[in-house]
Amino acid sequence: MKKIACIALLFFSSTSLFAQHIQESVVDSIVQKTLSTFNVPGIAVGIVKDNQVIFAKGYGIADLNRMNKVHASTNFGIASNSKAFTTTALAILVDEGKLNWDDQVQKYLPEFKMYNDYVTKNFTIRDLLTHRSGLGLGAGDLMIWPDGHDFTPDDIIHNIQYLKPTSDFRTKYDYDNLLYIIAGKVLEKVSGQSWQTFIQERIFKPLAMNHSAPNWNMLQDRQDVIAPHVPLDGINHVSTRYTNTILDAAGGIYSNVDDLNKWMIFHLNNAENNGHQLISKKQLKELITPQTIMPVSTVPPYNSLFRAYGLGFRLTDMAGKLEVSHTGGLEGIVTQIVMLPQLKLGIVVLTNQQEGAAFSAISNTIKDFYLGINDQHWITTYQTSIAKNNAEADLITKKTWQIVEENKNIQDKYRQTIPGKYLDNWLGEVSIKAENGRLTFASKRSPQLTGELYYYQDSTYVVKWYNRLMYADAFVHFTIQDKEIAGFTMNPVSPQTDFSFDFQDLNFKKHTNNGTKK
Repeated sequence: MKKIACIALLFFSSTSLFAQHIQESVVDSIVQKTLSTFNVPGIAVGIVKDNQVIFAKGYGIADLNRMNKVHASTNFGIASNSKAFTTTALAILVDEGKLNWDDQVQKYLPEFKMYNDYVTKNFTIRDLLTHRSGLGLGAGDLMIWPDGHDFTPDDIIHNIQYLKPTSDFRTKYDYDNLLYIIAGKVLEKVSGQSWQTFIQERIFKPLAMNHSAPNWNMLQDRQDVIAPHVPLDGINHVSTRYTNTILDAAGGIYSNVDDLNKWMIFHLNNAENNGHQLISKKQLKELITPQTIMPVSTVPPYNSLFRAYGLGFRLTDMAGKLEVSHTGGLEGIVTQIVMLPQLKLGIVVLTNQQEGAAFSAISNTIKDFYLGINDQHWITTYQTSIAKNNAEADLITKKTWQIVEENKNIQDKYRQTIPGKYLDNWLGEVSIKAENGRLTFASKRSPQLTGELYYYQDSTYVVKWYNRLMYADAFVHFTIQDKEIAGFTMNPVSPQTDFSFDFQDLNFKKHTNNGTKK
């Protein structure tokens, strides 16, 4: 342990003491420690510098059921790192004069509607890509998450009008997935090709990303691929893979560090590929120009002074250098791509477990090497932060279930009138049934949202999902009108519930026997 620490100190203390590129042993050391500290089965790391691949390596186990190893060629779901492929594809169409970033969405999708007429009429392609719609964080994501639902992109285009804003149009950053799905539909309308075909033919093929696929279903080699893993009580479980193609333009791509190294070199080399411009330098600049201001924390060692979202990329300054990056997350998979154009440096970290600190610890350590920043002990820093956040969240969830236990014998006066059908404008129908003395909650369109209701207090229950890997138990707040149940709203129990479980955006109304809302 001390020997490893001394080696790391040697490499990070002064840039004049080591070779031009980070040593493989240093990367090996940080990755192996990350695997054990954060309980991650497998990780792949890629590094490019000065338009050359200098590192591509896999570590650990790809799939705990098959016990196959991770290689540089092993495919991972890259999740929201797919968004930059969508914006790059749109940039190709802009270069070809087939659309403009500031074209109105309704020009291509006349059926598109937002929460009011002004926003609808003025909503542009650029607005689809920059998380400034006025909708809240992850609004409507329950139409795409968890998997197993039957929503389509056309449903999203229709239903997004029912989502209520939480801020004024173009005034605030709130991350959004649905609008990228709609951007994918715009690309299809303009190009005459499916999003998947366009990505394959216009990006993967010219960049020789020969082992990548637009989604899981199109992946040719399903042997050299990871499985997603979710920890439960400290033990990793292989979880159900997300395979629905609805997510593709926002987060569907499967790729590997060998291919993503090529992707980063393309972006760091002024969008040139074998002497040809895949997109113009003008459009490359557009992709990494700030569009929406994001909150920034000006703290050492990076002392960042700004943070913004571009077109498919997050932008900030790291110790005086521009960083172009993004992360991606699906159940059991999290990934990161980091590029520093002024250093011609690119870093990709892919993991098959959902702890984001794993990729951050690795990419920050590599980045610090090239920035000449002393070792920041990122693993220890993140480990301490995670322990604190987990402890706080555990207290909240423990207290919730303690109250449930204390009140289990209370006869809720509304319990007998709870069973029935409920309807939300965009998620659709939920049924609550009384079976063998228990209340069960079941979504018609998203069957994984099925669980048992437990009385909490007053007119509030808690739904405990049967799928315990979702980490998304939720309060169900029944509303009372004329001494009867009129509907319910929801919100997550744990502050660590993924934002894509946007229960807070739901507003269910109970249906009467004649099929009308109360």
